[in-house]
Amino acid sequence: MVNVVTTVDSNMNNTNNNHKEMKPGAVDIEKSKQNSDSDGVSWGKIFYVLLSLAVIVIACGVAWVFQDWLTSLIIFVVLLVVFTVGYFWKWLYIAARTAPRDFSALWCYVKILRLSGNFGKKNWSMPDIFHENVKRHPNKACFLYENESWSFKQVEEFSLRVTAVLKNHGVKRGDVVGVMMNNCPELPATWLGVARMGGVSPLINTNQTGNALLHSVNVAKCNVVIYGSEFQSAFDEISNEINPAIKLYRYNRRPLNASGDAVRVVESENDFTHMLETTPPAPWSLSDGEGFTGKLLYIYTSGTTGLPKAAVISPSRMVFMASGVHYLGGLRKNDIMYCPMPLYHSAGGCISVGQAFIFGCTVALRAKFSASAYFPDCIKFKATAAHYIGEMCRYILATPPSATDRQHKVRTVYGNGMRPTIWTEFVKRFNIKRVVEFYGATEGNANIVNIDNKTGAIGFVSRIIPAVYPIAILKVDQETGEPIRNSKGLCQLAKPYEPGVFIGKIKPNNPSRAFLGYVDKEASEKKIVRDVFNIGDSAFISGDILVADELGYLYFRDRTGDTFRWRGENVSTTEVEAAVSRCANQRDAVVYGVEIPNTEGRAGMCGIVDIEGTLDLDKLAKDIAKDLPKYARPIFIRIMTSVDMTGTFKMKKVDLQKEGYNPSTVSDKMFFFEPKQNKYVPLGVEEYEKIISGEIRL
Repeated sequence: MVNVVTTVDSNMNNTNNNHKEMKPGAVDIEKSKQNSDSDGVSWGKIFYVLLSLAVIVIACGVAWVFQDWLTSLIIFVVLLVVFTVGYFWKWLYIAARTAPRDFSALWCYVKILRLSGNFGKKNWSMPDIFHENVKRHPNKACFLYENESWSFKQVEEFSLRVTAVLKNHGVKRGDVVGVMMNNCPELPATWLGVARMGGVSPLINTNQTGNALLHSVNVAKCNVVIYGSEFQSAFDEISNEINPAIKLYRYNRRPLNASGDAVRVVESENDFTHMLETTPPAPWSLSDGEGFTGKLLYIYTSGTTGLPKAAVISPSRMVFMASGVHYLGGLRKNDIMYCPMPLYHSAGGCISVGQAFIFGCTVALRAKFSASAYFPDCIKFKATAAHYIGEMCRYILATPPSATDRQHKVRTVYGNGMRPTIWTEFVKRFNIKRVVEFYGATEGNANIVNIDNKTGAIGFVSRIIPAVYPIAILKVDQETGEPIRNSKGLCQLAKPYEPGVFIGKIKPNNPSRAFLGYVDKEASEKKIVRDVFNIGDSAFISGDILVADELGYLYFRDRTGDTFRWRGENVSTTEVEAAVSRCANQRDAVVYGVEIPNTEGRAGMCGIVDIEGTLDLDKLAKDIAKDLPKYARPIFIRIMTSVDMTGTFKMKKVDLQKEGYNPSTVSDKMFFFEPKQNKYVPLGVEEYEKIISGEIRL
């Protein structure tokens, strides 16, 4: 019940699309339609009840006349039990199958609420929660990174230095301090220091460059940005456009406990490393912020349309996400977690980091994911639990069998997107006892967890106590993404095997059920559906299509809206279309996702109107590389003479998406991005066959 990478050695750049395949328990569309026919009266059930009553009355009457009242009473009780079981047999069957799961989850949910309630009463922010673990075991390893071991005390001391430096430079409560660093212990320690002084930290995606980076800084209204020295060129690129009032501090990372001469630091007015080394830690004190329900982090998500949006994360939201995976996933306080996930995402930055900050676990970090190093790293760090994204698992499984496959101590892996087609093979080869698959949106207020190793499931909804955890699957128009309403204007629940959209009921006065949304209030409003089950109520609508089986297990089906997933990132077609059109001298551009066999997610394809044939694809490739991160750049280009428009001047893309990129069926010229040549090259039948067979990897 909780809430949602880069290289495979040198080639891994494709990640996670949650679950694209039909899950076990899901059925075809025809059966879905059969199960979702009418919500009207069931005349069969009425007939069964009337017949049952008639039989009971007749049988009891006969027994009373020919025997006695006691016999009549016994027959009444027996027949009542028989007919009740007959009427409710399906519910009783489901209850027998799911009660252990549901009540186990209910107990975990009680522990989550109790933990959140305790922090809420004290109004603690994350630095205050973390300090309790520092007091409990100051010298225990908090983060393991490369050959470094950061104790809880050292992490807190670093964060106190950050607090001191920022205060000395005029940063105050309520200021927004962006952080853009590759994975390392200093990243969470930095935002911890910002939070202590009452600031908010947007965690900037390290793939962002050009306009996307500038937008990320501006949309969060940053007063300060602290960035790793490896991103100096990215900030140099936008130096003429960025607001000069924004303070930029460069952090040059040194190995832990390195002497001052170990790495030469060029002292300048924006050298954050030098500031930290020459400033004593601030004295510890309770956080000077908004407390447990205040703003802690902004985590960027592309959402359904537009440029990256900054989703608001509060301490209560982080506690809810991390504790959900901890309790429902059977994690322990003495676990060592292995996390190769980027810490600017909620999965790595909140769920895995939260295991250390909230529960006192040790978290082993890696700068970038490597398939061949995944389990060797787990052996090196003595990890007992490991974090994944589904596509990671496929790449790990593709590595040659090795003696290290089973020499690790990992008993549990947790994450989202484990593909059903590799699930069983993965756990068997690597001897994984438990897979804790979870699902949820960063900006959402409701999340789910697979707590009992159900292959392919991303979580469940209870069939016997559905009101306990306020989530639901609504009937939805899969083309528009809009909920289907009844005659009263209210939403309808999807039936078993019927695709529907996932929602979380909003309860503003309940920290665990509040919807914080985005910094942009207008964007937040688009994620809220109103008049759900009662007039005036509201819920967060995820935009993802799920299917539930009769036992309540949930399986991912698809995404609605103009977003597809590629390389572990949500790609907004609106953003890509705008960037391509701008780089192509305002030509019409339509973007959509296309499938590549045996590849997770959808690759971006862009149709560009070029009537005169003057488009320079080499220049286009270079220009969009400045404006879009790698995962958002189109893999395929289709040159067109026109594009169909709707009556409201919206470009139609459904037919283009269906046509795909097969040169045998598409007459337009097409190109694909060849990574080795770093440019777009013609896509012919021969190249198409190599892409389909996997000989050419994109």
